[in-house]
Amino acid sequence: MSQQRILVTGATGFVGSAVARAAIARGYLLRVLLRASSDRSNLAGLDYEAAIGDLTDAASLSRAVAGCDVVMHVAADYRIWVPDPEAMLRANVEGTVALMRAAQAAGVARIVYCSSVAALGLTKDGSPAVEDTPVSEAAIVGIYKKSKYRAEQAVLRLVREEGLPAVIVNPSAPVGKRDIKPTPTGQMIADAAGLRMPAYLETGLNIVHVDDVAEGHFLALERGRIGERYILASENLGMKQLLELIDGVTGRSQGRVKLANWMLWPVALVCEALARFGVEPKVTRDHLRMAKKTMFFSHEKAARELGFAPRPAREAVADAVSWFREQGR
Repeated sequence: MSQQRILVTGATGFVGSAVARAAIARGYLLRVLLRASSDRSNLAGLDYEAAIGDLTDAASLSRAVAGCDVVMHVAADYRIWVPDPEAMLRANVEGTVALMRAAQAAGVARIVYCSSVAALGLTKDGSPAVEDTPVSEAAIVGIYKKSKYRAEQAVLRLVREEGLPAVIVNPSAPVGKRDIKPTPTGQMIADAAGLRMPAYLETGLNIVHVDDVAEGHFLALERGRIGERYILASENLGMKQLLELIDGVTGRSQGRVKLANWMLWPVALVCEALARFGVEPKVTRDHLRMAKKTMFFSHEKAARELGFAPRPAREAVADAVSWFREQGR
């Protein structure tokens, strides 16, 4: 039996590079979609074929999917604040639709689309949300989360109306090695581990190891049902709990002040004003609106249907801290 060829988008990034490694470990021939200018450090040592292209270039997507048996679409513009929301929507929504159509036209047998828990609903009482917790776009805060919601809805429509052979995974907050940008969660862990976080806002989030997210992609590929969503999550933690976990991993801590959300609104307004002059904001009103929500999720469906069994959050944090330390961050 010949090896199957898999296209992974976003493979130079954090989650995508973990998916790329998992693909090679499973014996796939790996093709990755990347820009000519992409930083390939996360792919160092891997055997792969580069398909030069971009989610906004439909012709490059057709070339990238040609001859592939499987497509895993992991690429996304993941930033809480962007100077040009329309550019994010083009990449995350229109780019996703263009890739899905190209894959289907090329006869790709199976697609795994990496969405996000950002596209899902939250419970009113803060209990863990599940795949079918009610959600409306009006309740979603921030252009990134709205873009993931719209992209997911578009994929579900293509499944229903055009028979797209796609399964959707919804990772929570991935943590671990090779978070090169880093992600907002990774930056927070690096700052806390480096004693650069003297204050915090209480909120709730779910931490999952990035390698478990990669494993979840392949479990969804092998066992998932077309058109279904699967939350890839692990432990629900309050911010205070997470900071204490980081302190436990590093063996050192700093006195931290818990701030009330309203205290930072003036700071957010100043940061947003400075952003007009090219200064990236450390905090925005969307950050504060998000912090008010308890983003707890359950991976029970993925465990039941896929056999998804994530490791504890402490291991994810320990791997992240170790990697950030190695990188001098």
